[in-house]
Amino acid sequence: MLGIDDPWVLAAYLLCIGSTLLCIVYGIICWNRGDEPVRPVDEAWAAQERKVEEEV
Repeated sequence: MLGIDDPWVLAAYLLCIGSTLLCIVYGIICWNRGDEPVRPVDEAWAAQERKVEEEV
């Protein structure tokens, strides 16, 4: 098939093509999905990080 005698090489090529198609489909599905909501823990971490950067 396609001039490739070794089934493992053929499998590698097909898996590469399959994973590429899967990534494209996933990207199309998630294209305009919004960001996840900001959690209070994240805000506290960001405030602490800003404070540390100002001290340096």
